[in-house]
Amino acid sequence: MESLSPAISVVVPARVPHFSGLCTITPLLPIWRPKSNRRQRIRAHAENTRPPSSAASAAAAAIDYSDPNWKSKFQKEFESRYGIPHLTDVIHDAVPIPSTFCLRMRSPTEDFADGYPSDEKWHGYISNNDRVLLKVIKYSSPTSAGAECIDSDCTWVEQWVHRAGPREKIYFKPEEVKAAIVTCGGLCPGLNDVIRQIVITLEIYGVKKIVGIPFGYRGFADKDLREMPLSRNVVQNAHLSGGSLLGVSRGGPSVSDIVDSMEEREVNMLFVLGGNGTHAGANAIHNECRKRQLRVAVVGVPKTIDNDILLMDKTFGFDTAVEEAQRAINSAYIEAHSAYRGIGIVKLMGRSSGFIAMHASLASGQIDICLIPEVPFNLHGPHGVLSHLKYLLGKKGSAVVCIAEGAGQDFLLETNAQDASGNIVLGDIGVYLQQEIKRYFNEMGTPADVKYIDPTYMIRAVRANASDGILCAVLGQNAVHGAFAGYSGITVGICNTHYVYLPIPEVISYPRVVDPNSRMWHRCLTSTGQPDFV
Repeated sequence: MESLSPAISVVVPARVPHFSGLCTITPLLPIWRPKSNRRQRIRAHAENTRPPSSAASAAAAAIDYSDPNWKSKFQKEFESRYGIPHLTDVIHDAVPIPSTFCLRMRSPTEDFADGYPSDEKWHGYISNNDRVLLKVIKYSSPTSAGAECIDSDCTWVEQWVHRAGPREKIYFKPEEVKAAIVTCGGLCPGLNDVIRQIVITLEIYGVKKIVGIPFGYRGFADKDLREMPLSRNVVQNAHLSGGSLLGVSRGGPSVSDIVDSMEEREVNMLFVLGGNGTHAGANAIHNECRKRQLRVAVVGVPKTIDNDILLMDKTFGFDTAVEEAQRAINSAYIEAHSAYRGIGIVKLMGRSSGFIAMHASLASGQIDICLIPEVPFNLHGPHGVLSHLKYLLGKKGSAVVCIAEGAGQDFLLETNAQDASGNIVLGDIGVYLQQEIKRYFNEMGTPADVKYIDPTYMIRAVRANASDGILCAVLGQNAVHGAFAGYSGITVGICNTHYVYLPIPEVISYPRVVDPNSRMWHRCLTSTGQPDFV
């Protein structure tokens, strides 16, 4: 069998046992960017969500660019970080068996009394040594739009991550597997699609015991919540509805209590669907299982409608959110366009990242101003949002504003309130913006007709569209393949259009945010025609 990648050294933040907030693991390798006063000013808000600069400086100092062998050392360090943990790291006598997953030779109901057959002629397996290139653009200068460089010369260094898919050898006997699925955090289009594909793929491997843990991590500890038996018959039409058939919740019991519950239930495969905080919890569960030397695979499937998980092209639910947002934007446009001096405001999801607002604005072609958390803006003054709205009303008679929920929070009263996941409860920037616009034009003696639409919960609750349906199907299947291959403490995602396995700590270091110097943000600005509001 091919060699398995070495396990990474995992650092778990102190807040992880209660799954509150985001993991604060610091990236070990730096990204070099040129110094620019304007760039630093416009990125100031976004940088607040990143690890402390002192840590980044320490990481940069760790690389001696004068060393002629620095590239090979960089690659070695990268490979060490992105190696994915395997059962054999702690259970050294684990013996692989031929995979029971082969689409050419068996039905999902076959028993294995006579052994574990494998069709060596089927070329559908993935080698453990297959890799996917993490970065595909070779920047010639740090000043290129969106450039992420290792050094000031933008030296090209290949960075490879593990390709996802079924392996020819597996580390679990299907008849001995009890798999559990849990969905945490808020709702997101596609949850039922992922659950369905996990169940179907498990059954193709031959697993008979599959359960759903109700209402997130709390389902492990709440004695009033019973696990839900799952099968293909149960989940067959689940993807036709939004929400989660297992229910969702935030927060939960301690890691120790969860692993105790897993041992009591005899769960040896756990599939966790959730965002950064949920993945921090999954990583903590994985570490506790390793500490107890349990033969357990913990695999995450990234679920965040905000699309704010690092290293991935996109997360499931994002495409659906952008598509569904078009209805709200179009309604706001019609309201504004039909009214005398009409202004429509649409608030979309995005606590720390403005991907939905940016993509929805670009897709609609009806947005005049797009405001996101990563780009600070002024409301008042000659270069403020209100002044530009005055210009728009004078030029075209109406305007439409799209704003992410996390944008402009510095205008609102700060609170220390947190939700069960440890996230700061945001103020309603949409209502505040509506009030400020009305006040501004009233004081000028030329009132504006301002309509405000918040479609947040309508978007979260819809079923996945076709694009997300495909993404969910492949993510669910690859999660099962990864677990059977013996990997744990990993998450599955799409990187440069290919599906990969990534160690959880590398994707939860901090939220992924929109780069204000990226081509996509520039495209959005070209579409809206808006100026800098600073």
